[in-house]
Formats: sequence, structure tokens, C-alpha cells
Amino acid sequence: MKINLETLKHQTEALCAINEAFYGMDIMSNDPNANYIYANPLIRYRFKDKANIDIKMETGTGKTYVYTRMMYDFHQKYGLFKFVIAVPSPSIKEGTRSFINSDYAKQHFSEFYENTRIQLNVINAGDFSSRSGRRNFPAQLSEFVEATRQNTNQIEVLLVNQGMLHSRSMHRADYDQTLLGGETSPIKAIAATRPVLIIDEPQRFPRGKKFYDDIEEMEPQLIIRFGATFPESTTGRGKNKITKVDYYRGKPQFNLDAIDSFNQGLVKGVDIYFPDLPKEQANNLYKVKQAKARELVLSKGNKEYSLKVGEKLADIDSEFEGNITYDGGTNCELSNGLALSKDMKLIPGTFAENYQDEIISQALDCHFKAEEENFLRPNSGNNPPRIKTLSLFFIDSITSFRGENNKRGWLAKHFEKLLTQKLKNLISRYEMAIDDREQEYYSFLQATLRSLQSEHQDVYAGYFSEDLGSSDADIQAEVKDILSNKEKLLSFKDKNGKWITRRFLFSKWTLREGWDNPNVFTIAKLRTSGSEISKIQEVGRGLRLPVDETGHRLNQDEWQSRLSFLIGYDERDFAEKLVGEINADSPVRLNHKELTKEMISLIVEERSKTDPKFDSNQLLIDLEAHNVIDRSNEFNQQVQIENQKMSGYEALCYFYPELEQRSKITKGKIRDKNSKESTKVKLRKQNWQQLSDLWLQLSRRQMIKFDPLVNQNAEIVARNVFNDSDNEIFVLERPQMYHQEVLTGKNNASFSGSKSNFKSGYLTMNYGKFLKILAKQTDLPVNLLNNLMIKAIKRLKGNTNYINKKTLDNLVQTFNEQFNERIKTSYSYESLDFSGSTSIYNAKKHEFVDSVPANAIGVYQSNSTSDPSYLYDRPPLRYDSADPELKILQRSYGPKISVFGKLPKQAIKIPRFDNGTTTPDFIFKIENGNKKPTYLVIETKAENMRLGDEQIRIIQQKYFDQLKETGVYYYMATSEEKVQQMINKLENRKLNQDDIIN
Repeated sequence: MKINLETLKHQTEALCAINEAFYGMDIMSNDPNANYIYANPLIRYRFKDKANIDIKMETGTGKTYVYTRMMYDFHQKYGLFKFVIAVPSPSIKEGTRSFINSDYAKQHFSEFYENTRIQLNVINAGDFSSRSGRRNFPAQLSEFVEATRQNTNQIEVLLVNQGMLHSRSMHRADYDQTLLGGETSPIKAIAATRPVLIIDEPQRFPRGKKFYDDIEEMEPQLIIRFGATFPESTTGRGKNKITKVDYYRGKPQFNLDAIDSFNQGLVKGVDIYFPDLPKEQANNLYKVKQAKARELVLSKGNKEYSLKVGEKLADIDSEFEGNITYDGGTNCELSNGLALSKDMKLIPGTFAENYQDEIISQALDCHFKAEEENFLRPNSGNNPPRIKTLSLFFIDSITSFRGENNKRGWLAKHFEKLLTQKLKNLISRYEMAIDDREQEYYSFLQATLRSLQSEHQDVYAGYFSEDLGSSDADIQAEVKDILSNKEKLLSFKDKNGKWITRRFLFSKWTLREGWDNPNVFTIAKLRTSGSEISKIQEVGRGLRLPVDETGHRLNQDEWQSRLSFLIGYDERDFAEKLVGEINADSPVRLNHKELTKEMISLIVEERSKTDPKFDSNQLLIDLEAHNVIDRSNEFNQQVQIENQKMSGYEALCYFYPELEQRSKITKGKIRDKNSKESTKVKLRKQNWQQLSDLWLQLSRRQMIKFDPLVNQNAEIVARNVFNDSDNEIFVLERPQMYHQEVLTGKNNASFSGSKSNFKSGYLTMNYGKFLKILAKQTDLPVNLLNNLMIKAIKRLKGNTNYINKKTLDNLVQTFNEQFNERIKTSYSYESLDFSGSTSIYNAKKHEFVDSVPANAIGVYQSNSTSDPSYLYDRPPLRYDSADPELKILQRSYGPKISVFGKLPKQAIKIPRFDNGTTTPDFIFKIENGNKKPTYLVIETKAENMRLGDEQIRIIQQKYFDQLKETGVYYYMATSEEKVQQMINKLENRKLNQDDIIN
């Protein structure tokens, strides 16, 4: 399989933010070296912190993609061609190198930046050493420094990690050769190129510290930092001590924080598991009082226990199994690799082999639960692409895995034994499978068992830092596959059709950062890492959304994905800490005593998206009118809202739920699976049964049947689009230079912006590629497109410079808009002779499911309703928008509404003519005295609807038109009042569908 990178909305927004924050090029400079061919052109406000840019993106949301595309963008628009990427560690460096050099990334970016390539130069430890005895520069450094502007199609990138950047080799000036005709120091030679510097993981490069000194020595014109965490700065002392995040301009220019990432479904949800311990074992714990290079001091109660290097933990307590000794050293490690620090707690019971077996067994259960769902893809239509499922195990000792002389260690043997039993149990379940997909899974399981029992198994593999020096061919093959062959790990079969069974990976924290695979669904920590690394960073290896076997990345609407994260009992508060860490990333601190300026700003910012006239004055007037706050903006202790008593803060959240939506992670995104709290919503079966006759019809699969003239219409539209008489579609594209300056007047200052061509020449595309992409994105025949292009170019006096990316985008967008507009009613739904399961209905059993994931109904929650006609049991109400969804749910309905509620995502799955499916938001069953009941189906939209909303209305309207004889009415509502109005009409008289529309 090939990974298909896609342009995601949040990544595009990050790129737009960078462009808006960039001051542009300095074309007015008198610098005699402005045109130095080895260096970047001059940037406005170069070398100044006010020009530097901070981009905050949570782990797993694609910051490497953004800064890679940014380099292409800066090169195309401004002629910038030399970039340095500074990363904190070799593992992150390897991950970055792997992405930029991957075939799938090169293919993806070539579609946007024709004939442009990145020449990636990576400096590694040892690159400066020479057998000849001469002190020479490594070739990759020379290639970067001495590359010139004359190669207009190449971007030069130097990738270096923190340790290498700080090494003596980069700073010394006694080499036996020079760069640029005179530079003898690598760091000064890089500075001479006037680079744009990208910092990945900026918290590891705090300003004022030694590693930032290395950054400044490279004299970058512009620094752009990308990370989920930024360094902090402290001012003052004692009570006056103030700590704040250190951003170049006071705040990030783009902020995709942890709350947004989880709440918007840009990363997987997380389920936390840990095996319990008997109370006696759980209370038997030791605390690290002191850890030094030669001595470890543990305490329990009032007693202290000292261990010298080489002495066993079992000498203190026999429950410390495994002959573990204290190795000490600079990292104060145990012999199993666990680094100790002051106040760390050690529970002897968690060191037992059978305890680790329990974690492995539970991890395998989680793995195969996810694997069955991902392989079989239930309730997702007919044979959707499968998803390869991977699991990652962090262990504390390479010997327990590799053993002596690269023979299997005890941990590997235990793992094989447990895995073999799980596989045999699954195989026995599927050996009588009739369904094609289940038979395939049966074959996959059999191949896995055969490989596991062979001499050279290919089911699990390990990667440890010590492996890099191993001469064992099998180990090197494992390491290569894990580090560099992401596509193979994601594939089910090789080119010969043989199953690829490897999907269990082991590491000793080496893969904790810098490596990721989107299809990791289970991570098991067989021992605490012993460090204070962020909890988000620990789960980060499995947060990315998965890709299916075609390389398509699935969003959370397409496939609800969760990461199972298994830990030991000693980290049982992990879920609480993870939630706390995510909420600490909030843009505001919630104050339960008074309404702060920050809280007001956030509410106004969110509410004004749907109501542009809403401002802080309106907010304060509304809150005072409901007695929520006093004149000092403090919350009143008790407020009565619709017969409910609550605090002033609770009343604020009742009226403006967006405050907590933007400031707290949605309940259910992080789940502690040891707690009894349910993250599923149980159906009230007696209420759903009242909809069973309707659902027999809705579960019938539908085929879209286009009118016979659809192909003729497509050709007519294409000819109209290509006959661009106003020259708005066929355009010339030149690299642009943006120029901004500050204009000052007597009483104010303002920005003036302009853009102009940066250099002569035009940006063009290869014609064959132009046609190929155009045909793919319009579904038009290549021959037709070729003929139309020939006529268009003739009309444009033979100027082939019009064959460029902008023209391509214009043609695709204009054709699709006009064609969809033309055919949006030129099709019908044809019912097929079989039913399909949906998120709410099992078609095989002809019954409703027992429960659905809470997030399938809505990502936010509020107080529950006591209405007996509601479709779900009484956890908090789930909804996706405060207005109108929450208001519709909180409204009281009369006795003629026998059942009502919000429909889960994919509850009906109406096929869309422009691909995909859609499901309305609400359903009401109305008893109006007729023999047949009446059903009202509601789609909700905000007052200021987007262009695509009207298209959804037309699609859903057409689908439900065929059901109007059965008493089903459809309506798109923008407020709860409009829903109530339609209910009143249906209760009082019989309507036809035209009445509903009008």
C-alpha cells in the first residue's frame, strides 16, 4: 500500500497563519550582499524576535507536514531556498528524515509544487571523523552551504539534532579545508547562508540556555518554532515570581491546543487500563529517598534501606522478583534499565513476572478487539478497506526480550506463549466462517500462527538503541522495517500476495519520540518510564488517526478510533493526570467565583461565529438579566433557571456552554477503563421499538441512479468551463513577494500591504501530469480534456504558461461547482433488495443495538432530560452545537410527541451524489390521531449557513421525498422555535411535503 497524504483543514489553517505572520522580503535594502548566490534573499525585520513565528500544534496533528510544506511554499513565493531544521534528539531526526525523504511525501508535494525538490542533508555523529587523519567537513555540510540560487528547482535543507549542533565539531575552526572560499567553522559557514531556521520541539531549546546559543550562532534571518509545548520564562522571586510561556510575540500565531485536538476528533481518544493489585500488595510500597551513582536509599514508613551497586532489591523485599540489582551510574538505574529519581514509588508486586504477563495478556485482548473491528469493519457498508492494527510494547530490559547471544529472552517467550493461545482461540471461532471478510481474517490468523511457530517468526519485532551496532541480519531487518518502512507495517500483503503478519513492536523507550505510526491502537508500558515526561507525549506514539489499506487517512466521523494504553498499578492516576495536562493547555483559566476578562473574550469569540453582532456588552446584559452575576461580575451563589437551582457559574455554562467546550476536554475522550463510569449511551429500547417499522425502510440500501443525460451534461459543463472568455480560470502564475510596511499618522499607526512579482518567469506544470490530475479530480475522459485544452491554448495565442497549478485548481473547482449544481436534482434513489447495518441498527438481526458510543451522538454534554419520550437512558445529554441542538434537546414537548432524540452519526447513511453519506440530526414521532404515525426528521444548521449546507438539505430532501407516503416529513431548522412550529403544524393538521418546505 501507499500512504496518501491529504491536505487537512487544520494544517491549511496553520500554513495560512504562517503566511499572515510573515513580514515578507526586503527589496529596499542597500546591503551589497543582498544577492549573494550562496545565501537566502533578505527578509524584512531579519534577525529580530518580533519577526519570528510560533506555531503550536498538538502531538499527532501533523506539524512535520506543515513545516515541510511551508518550505516549499516559501521557496515558491519568496525564493527562499536554505532552511535548517533543529530537532532535540537523533530519534526525532530520524523520523523527520524518513518523512521528508519518503516517496509518498515527495509525490504529494509534487502535485502542488511542480518540478521542485528538497535536497535533505543530514548531519550525524561521526560524520566529521576521517580515516586519512585530515580534518575535513562532511560532504552533506559542504553541499548545503555551497549550493547556490542558480538551481531554482531545489530547496536545500540541513537537518541536525541538538547534541550534534552543540558538539565541538560544529564550532571548531581548525579544519583542513574551507567553505565559501574562507569559512573554516561549520557554524559560521551555515550563518553565511542566512538560513530560515525551523525548531521542532521548542521546549528543548529554551532561550538563554546553551542550546539556544547554538541557534543564535547560526544567525538565522527568521526562526519558526513548531511544537505542542513551548519553553517557560520566569521573572521575579518569591511571592513575586511569575512564570509564563515564552512566545516570541507574546502568543502563538497559530494555536491548535490539546483540548481542540481531542474535542475536534483530530487525534484518537484514549482508554487507560491497569491490572489491579490485592490491597496488601498495593500498600506495600517503597519510596526512593536518595539515588546516587553508588548508592540507593529506599524508605518504607520510618525505616530506611540502603543498596550499594550490584546489590539485589530482593534483599530488601522478596516480592522484588527477577534478580534485579542497583546499577547506579549517572542515570541511577536498576539492572532492568529503570532510571530512579527522588520520591519515586516502587511497588514490589509490579516487578513480578506474572504481573507483567497480566499486562501483556490484557494488551493482547485490546489488540485483537481492535483488530477484529478494523479488519471486518462492521456497520460500515459493503467491504470497506481494512485497517492494519499495530501494538507497541515499552519494556525495561533488552535482555528480557533478546536474551543472551540474541536468543529469545524470558519476556519474548512469555509473549509468544500468550499470543499463541489467543490466536488458537480466535482461529477456532472463525474456522466455520461463511462471510468472505471473516474467511479472509481466518486466513490472516492462520498465517500469523504459522509464522509464530516457524524458526524465523515475522509476527513481532524489537528496536533498541543497542541494535544499531548489531551484526545480526534478522535484527537489522527488524530495525529497518520499524524505523523506515512504514508502508510495509501498514500493509496486509506483499507484492506476491503473502500475508504480512508483523504487527507487535517492542522497544525500550527508544520509540517514545520522533517515531510514530498512525495504526498503533495499543500501547503497553510493562514498567513505568521513571521520568516526568508529559503524559500526552507518552501516548503520542498512538494518537494519530489511522489509515486504511488504500492509504486513506480516516477521520473520526468515518471510523471511531481509540488508543488502548496499558500501564502498571503504580501509575493508576495516569488518566487523571492526562486529563489535567490537557485541560492545563486551555486558552483561559476557568474561575468559578467571578467572570474574568479572559472568559468574556472567549465566549464572545465563539458566539460571534454564529452571531456577528454579539459582543461583551450583550453578554453582560444577558447575564445580569438572569441574575447570574452582580455588578462586580462576581457569580451569585444561587440562581434559578427553568425551575432548576444552580450556582452562578453553572448558570453561565448553561447559557454559554461554549466556555467549557473550548476550555476542557470533552468527557469520554480520555477514559479510565478501571472506573465504572460508562462512555456509551444506552438506548431506551421501548422507545426505539416505536421506530422499528420506519427503520425497516431506512435500513434498505439505496443506489443513486443518475438521469441518462448525466454524461452529456458533464461534457456540456466542461465545454462551458474551458471556454473561459473572461480569462478568470486560465491564469498566469508567478512567484509572489509580499511587502508590508507600517504607516504612521498623528494619532495612529496602520499596516499597508502589497505584493509584486519576485522574479521573472512563470510557474508551470508538466502537461501530462496536469491532464492526469484534472481527469482524476473531474472524472472526465483524458481525450475530451486534451481536446478542450488544445482549443483553449489556441485561444490564448499558444501560451503554454497557462498550464499551471492555479489554472488546474480553477478548472477543477469551477467544473465541480457547475456540474454539481446542474445534476443536484438529476438523480433518484433506487431501493436495493438488501438491508445494511448502521451505527444504530443491526440489519442481520433486524434489531436496534443496545448502546452507541457517546461521541457518535455528540461531542459535548449537558444536564440530562427527564422526558420519558427521549430515545436514550439518562446520562448527560450529548450534542454537537449549543445553538440550536442543545436548545432543541432541552425544550419540553407535548404529549403528542411519543419519542424524540438526536440521531447518532451514520444512523441512516443516506448516499450523497457527490460521494459519502449523510444522516440528519433529529427524529420526532408525532401522534396526531391518524391511523399512521407521523415522523419529523430534522437537520439543524446555524442561521449563517455555509454553501455546502444547502446541498445537504437538497440531498436529504430528495431521499425523504420517496418516504412521504409513509408519513415521513423532512425539514432543515436553524432554531428550536422553528422545530416547534413544524411540530405544531403536524400535530394540528395533515400536511404535504410542499407545506413543510414552505
